Amino acid sequence: MEWTPGGSSQDIEDRRDEGGGGGGFGFGHLGIGGILIVGLLSLLFHQNFFALLSGGGAGSGQGPVQRTPNLRQDQAEARQYDMIKAVLNDDQSNWDSMLPAQTGVPYHHAKLVLFRGQTRSGCGTAQDATGPFYCPEDEKVYLDLGFFDELKNRFGGSNGDFAQAYVVAHELGHHVQKLLGTEAKVQNLEERRPDEQNALSVRLELQADCYAGVWANSARDRLKINQADIQDALSAAAAVGDDHLQKMATGIVMPEKFTHGTSAQRERWFTTGYQTGQVAACNTFRVK
Repeated sequence: MEWTPGGSSQDIEDRRDEGGGGGGFGFGHLGIGGILIVGLLSLLFHQNFFALLSGGGAGSGQGPVQRTPNLRQDQAEARQYDMIKAVLNDDQSNWDSMLPAQTGVPYHHAKLVLFRGQTRSGCGTAQDATGPFYCPEDEKVYLDLGFFDELKNRFGGSNGDFAQAYVVAHELGHHVQKLLGTEAKVQNLEERRPDEQNALSVRLELQADCYAGVWANSARDRLKINQADIQDALSAAAAVGDDHLQKMATGIVMPEKFTHGTSAQRERWFTTGYQTGQVAACNTFRVK
């Protein structure tokens, strides 16, 4: 993937040097990797990360985060920031024209919040342990850049540029779902059919993967995307598949507890969006 550093984006809120705090963070708003990542981290570190999501645990109401300067890390993060900015700008510029052209629904931009450790969101406290997520209440994507190291080092995925681009595009896919009314309809269905919550969540997540693929299709020429880039995205998608995360955490796969889809499903729906470039192809379910 080729992208140009520099430029600006009014769609980024940089809170990396701010402290966070606030109310609890509901399980229903966990982002990519979601609840299973929290469970896995709890097992690996022998600490109840779920307590953090319900408002407990250390860090609530903390002051500014203290950092030890590291030139090499700061340079790498500066490059990462520029790349995320370039992807965000390209992705949202694409939806500006594509969404009304293909669906008749106008697009307006989401914000992307960069933070360290934790920060306040419209959905409660955003924690680094939960992974990136989209909050429909404030229409913002929350991302701690440290997630990408976890993606590679702990979950076995790629943290190459396009793997990171996939994560951003997936979360913006949830914003597209909100604009199309899908998110609200699914939430309503989940309230009426609580026994189907997990299955509906899987379909919502797979559709966001497909929308990430739709963007990738549109960006092939602009960003010079090649097959190695697509493999990076597929590696990232597979790394956060429910079956892969469950095997890492417990050695047992429990389909009834899936919330995001299997590795194979996530790869397949991203590929569907990438090959077709059509929003209509992302029909993981039909909400009536």
